Amino acid sequence: MKIILRFAICFFILIPALAVRAQMANPPFKIQQDRKLWHDNIDREQKRLLALDGKADSIIQISKDENVNLAVADVMIRQVDGLQEKIELDSTLSGQTKIKNLRSLESMVKGYNNHYHQKDYPASMAPALFEAFTQAMELDRMNKSIEPVIAENNYGVGKILVECFLLPTENVGVKDSRILLIRKYCDLHPDQIFTVLSSNPSLPFADSLIIIGGRYNIRKLYDYASANTVLSSRIRNSTDTLVSTVARIAASRSGQLYLPFLDELMHHRITIEEINKVKDDDLNYYRLLVKTRIDYVDRMLPPLNDTAVEMEAITRMLENKGKDVFVREINALHDKPASVRFKILDQLTPAELYYLIVLSEDEIYTSSYLGVYDRIFQRMQVPRGDSLILEMRGDYFRKFIKMAAAYNKLDHFLGTMDKDNAATIMKAFIIGLERANEEDAVDVADSYSSIFDKNPSLAAFVLNEVKWNYKRNLLNNDKKGMVIYHLMEALFESADTTNQEDLSAKLGIAPVYSISYDSLKDDSGRVIQQVFFYGDEDKDGQHSYDDFLRLFLHKPEWKITMNPTKEWVTIQSVKGKPVWIFANRPLFGEDDPDDKAQHHLDDYLFDNKLKPTIYIHRGHSYHVRYTLQQIQPSAKIVVLGSCGGYNNLSEVLSISSDAHIISSKQVGTKSVNEPILQAINSDLLAGNNIDWLPMWKELTDKFQKDPAARERFEDYIPPYKNLGAIFIKAYRKAMGEED
Repeated sequence: MKIILRFAICFFILIPALAVRAQMANPPFKIQQDRKLWHDNIDREQKRLLALDGKADSIIQISKDENVNLAVADVMIRQVDGLQEKIELDSTLSGQTKIKNLRSLESMVKGYNNHYHQKDYPASMAPALFEAFTQAMELDRMNKSIEPVIAENNYGVGKILVECFLLPTENVGVKDSRILLIRKYCDLHPDQIFTVLSSNPSLPFADSLIIIGGRYNIRKLYDYASANTVLSSRIRNSTDTLVSTVARIAASRSGQLYLPFLDELMHHRITIEEINKVKDDDLNYYRLLVKTRIDYVDRMLPPLNDTAVEMEAITRMLENKGKDVFVREINALHDKPASVRFKILDQLTPAELYYLIVLSEDEIYTSSYLGVYDRIFQRMQVPRGDSLILEMRGDYFRKFIKMAAAYNKLDHFLGTMDKDNAATIMKAFIIGLERANEEDAVDVADSYSSIFDKNPSLAAFVLNEVKWNYKRNLLNNDKKGMVIYHLMEALFESADTTNQEDLSAKLGIAPVYSISYDSLKDDSGRVIQQVFFYGDEDKDGQHSYDDFLRLFLHKPEWKITMNPTKEWVTIQSVKGKPVWIFANRPLFGEDDPDDKAQHHLDDYLFDNKLKPTIYIHRGHSYHVRYTLQQIQPSAKIVVLGSCGGYNNLSEVLSISSDAHIISSKQVGTKSVNEPILQAINSDLLAGNNIDWLPMWKELTDKFQKDPAARERFEDYIPPYKNLGAIFIKAYRKAMGEED
């Protein structure tokens, strides 16, 4: 029956349309010679429509839905031809009116052809567009406004229609219709409201759009309010509480420091004067941020269930201040006595120390973490982990537990409370991930390797909780929850690395224990690597670069060449398989010369069709974001020191979903980086696949002879143990978030 029905549709819609097409050169009605050009123009646009699928035939294939294709053929071929005939043969119309109508009809078909593939112009709009066009054409003939038709239809239809009634005389409703279309566009794209308003600040509904756009993106509202334009003046004159408060903040030189307290300012719980008293004092400003953050989190809990305006601003500022003022200092003083190194933390409370930990995951050194962690419990009147989590209202508690597991402090944390509360904390750690964000789920997944290695009984408890939660979500028919806990169960059961093939099959992702040599080669058989170095005032980047070059200097299997501008070196194998390594020099000085060197190298690689499959970051963690901006989808292996944080893993996998990531809880160190890179290059020169398990075992055995290097090596996470990264890959694929 389906086949018969499809045939009938084709017969009654498509076949007559094709018959009309065959008569295009010789239409069945007589065309006045002075109008033939306009009919030909319409026919040309119809032929263009037929050829949009790349084939100049009589079949329309612009949609994956065949019903849409048939409807488009019926409207844009059969009905348009019918309208051409009707216009030409209508004896009530003057010659000029006929030309105007034909010209408008051509514009309608052309507009459809030009836009059908764009988001606001779905291919399926053809019937609505044609119907609206005929209504507008009748109104235009009577010298009436087409605005009612524009108002009744969606933005895409309206936008095409307006362009149809401009020449030779503009319809009386075009001006008002354009304004109406701006409103329709802004309704569809609230993220574009301020861009639109910057060009049209005097729109009659600008004030209401400012309110909508401001609530959609407070950061944009702030940026436009701080400018000296007509739009900023209109923003400042708004009577809306949110808009006027943001405008007042934006007018100050210290606006960025006030923005985290926007909600408090709006509700008169704090004043600008009170913030002014602490904004130039790093310690007290940080304290105010912590207090406000806890208040905001408290409001999010029942019974209030209220989310403060611009939570992101306080989170971002709390993270930045914590890193800039405290974490980077204790990291930099890593070789100083504890009394000197941690002195800056002397006045911080447990809650203030807690946020230092959970918001600096991607920068804090192991020794820095341990120092901060110990001080949290030393400063609690009753040093109990459950009391700490309650004081923090559970904010970032999964991150705190994940990091405690990673730095071997989870047993201590759980040991500070009675067993029942410890079990409750761990149950809370696992439960409810179907309602949490992806980062929370990744923190749980990431923690398991550390728990499995250090506390098998706790690992068994966690695995049982995961299985229980899977069954709970199965009963609730919650797809997201079923996916999360199914993936975790598979991941956690593979933690002993005895079920390698099954893991990839279960998760539906590429192998995680190995990567083939063939996948690393380019079309010319070369393995291309790019290494990023950064010039630092403390010379760390320069020393790292010198150490890196020593891996290849005076080695018979390698040749080093400096490029003419002395911005980067090329290291090429002269024995074994072809391996090419490009590394920028860590130049330091004004105008970021190392940044220029990196981008000139990027351009060179692109121009010469050299696609790296291995990317290596060498440098401080605060440089990582610049490396991430330059990684390309060709990446198969990414080595990032001090980069175990969710945001960095997520960004790498958004660029290349199958990338194998080596990350570290610590800053990269020569004593570990060099053996890892040597092991990888050794396999590449031999044309071998990269098998992480045996490689990591050999490295582990090697580092046993050097206690200091072994301790640093334990901070490095190989791809098969990077459960957070594996979870992100599998979760996004299971949820259909990647192609």
